[in-house]
Amino acid sequence: MQYRKAVTVWQLAKDGNVTRTAVNRKPDRALRRVMDRLLPQPCRFCGASGSEHRTGCCSACRADLPWAVPGCRRCALPLPGGDVCGECLADPPAFTATTVAFRYAWPVDTLVKRLKYEGRLADGALLGSLLAERLIAEGVPAPEWIVPVPLHPARLRQRGFNQAREVARALRRELGPDIAPGMLRRIRRTDSQAGLSAPGRRRNLRGAFQCNAKDTPRYVALVDDVVTTASTIRAAAACLRRAGVARVDVWAVARAA
Repeated sequence: MQYRKAVTVWQLAKDGNVTRTAVNRKPDRALRRVMDRLLPQPCRFCGASGSEHRTGCCSACRADLPWAVPGCRRCALPLPGGDVCGECLADPPAFTATTVAFRYAWPVDTLVKRLKYEGRLADGALLGSLLAERLIAEGVPAPEWIVPVPLHPARLRQRGFNQAREVARALRRELGPDIAPGMLRRIRRTDSQAGLSAPGRRRNLRGAFQCNAKDTPRYVALVDDVVTTASTIRAAAACLRRAGVARVDVWAVARAA
């Protein structure tokens, strides 16, 4: 049924008989994905037409985005002076460095939520592209592989996509390294991290990941949408390091304070 709807929208768009406004009234993921591919991209923040960024962001909104401030060199926690935070000093994580594009604030938080809970994959493409620009600007070295933080198979079936992989797709297009989606697996379904304390999040993630690489790379970038308490990336990076990866960096769209 979704396939038929998608074909219909493609034909209408091809014939010039459909507008973005009209299609947006139908909250169907398949329709939205076709729409995003075929129709001109307005700014995804303010809705203005003729966005200057190829993935949908006008220059005015781009200047007003909550770009990341100097933070901890290990986990990117906002920290004056860009030193290492107390938690990373007391309990060093398995990853070497974290690069984020934004603070987790409006309107970036809205786009992240639309990506995760409404399936707006074009928002993931925009966020990933902006993150790539940040990585290039900071001169971050290119890894051998990009590894999206995985969802548990049951959660993936429920959601239909992995938001971290959507960000990783944009990074691959912009930067070149291949995605290794099967290298890291989530083998234990965990409770929602929302509302849990930092120690609770860590307990929740014990034994959650498994690394399946046959030829272990020396350097990978672990990609996620948002770093909150860093519990997820700590657990995932530790799993990769135990499997023999020499260096793990974290790349994320945003960092919560």
